[in-house]
Amino acid sequence: MADFTVVGGGVAGLVVARRLALAGADVVVFEASDRLGGPVARHEVAGIALDAGAESFAVRDGTVAALLREVDLADDVVAPRPGPAWLQPASGDPVPLPATALLGIPANPLADDVVRVVGRRAALRAAELDAEPLAPDWATRSLGGLIRTRMGDDMLERLVAPVVHGVHSQHPDTLPLSRAHPRLPDEVARTGSLAGGVGALREAAPPGAAVAGIRGGMHRLVTALAADVTENGGAIRLRTRVDDPSTLTGRVVVAAADFTGVAPSGRRIDLVTLVVEQGELDAAPRGSGMLVATGAPVHARALTHATAKWEWLRHAAAGRHVLRLSYDETPDDPVATARADAETLLGVELPVVAGSAVVSWTRPAGDEASGVVPGVEAVVGETVAGSGLAGIVAHAERTAAALLAR
Repeated sequence: MADFTVVGGGVAGLVVARRLALAGADVVVFEASDRLGGPVARHEVAGIALDAGAESFAVRDGTVAALLREVDLADDVVAPRPGPAWLQPASGDPVPLPATALLGIPANPLADDVVRVVGRRAALRAAELDAEPLAPDWATRSLGGLIRTRMGDDMLERLVAPVVHGVHSQHPDTLPLSRAHPRLPDEVARTGSLAGGVGALREAAPPGAAVAGIRGGMHRLVTALAADVTENGGAIRLRTRVDDPSTLTGRVVVAAADFTGVAPSGRRIDLVTLVVEQGELDAAPRGSGMLVATGAPVHARALTHATAKWEWLRHAAAGRHVLRLSYDETPDDPVATARADAETLLGVELPVVAGSAVVSWTRPAGDEASGVVPGVEAVVGETVAGSGLAGIVAHAERTAAALLAR
């Protein structure tokens, strides 16, 4: 009889199972699909092994980096190549994203690179609003609600919303403040302004990139976690769906967003990967990629120029270029649409598409109630921890520690 049963073999489920197995517990992981990892998955396009979903992790707090050290992947952690990300506004030419912003929220609304995006009038209005005292209920608002009152609608829609959507796949109006950045509320309270809170977080951040990846792809983390589970006595059973926790042995941990009673709906994301041949892209005309404002003349919400972002991938692609475009709604012809959108965003023609792939998944619309399921000891994963590997791994580690302490 298992001490613990983990339902769901994504990163959160594997982190919990690994920690429990390392402590000597008898653990079984059930995964409904034929592979582990959830959106942290591998696929092959035009002969190149690529990440099908997540390609990086936030370095804040060092949570993911610590886990990678434990699974012997620390030497393969890589930073993205230097170069700015860009923004495609609703109208006009693309512009580099402001250098001192957090999720698009500027530390200085009047900085030249902010004014270039939102305009002088909106920048002045943002500075004026953020100089006012904080409202008594500011901390209870969504990120969008806070930005509207502290920096105005134009700052929200023209700059912050495209960035937040690229990171969290949702509009700031539906994103709780604490999920946007766990330390932002404390810094806003301490400094008395939104720009001040962002500036403090930027100053406290370690030098270098805010994200990192793994040479060869983030999917290598899944392989390493699964190996640790089984090598420490745990069992992993693929193609095994669980709907009723009462049928399971031991204490049950749910790490599956589609489990009965957990996050019945969510946000669908379609990711189209193109491998193209185009020498003009060698110069990375839009840096590591682009975020897209609502109303822009393309269907994509973001484009990542992956071979411009990751040195290891540039070598693996051998002169070709890997582009990843994300969509909120599935285009009728995803590959043709992605190709046209990439040509518009990058400003170059793409006559040769050597390979393509379309991957879809759903990001759960989680809330606090999602963490309570009858017959279940704990819930982990994006449903309760929010999006992003840093938060998901940290929450899973805390949950495992609490389970072992009880």
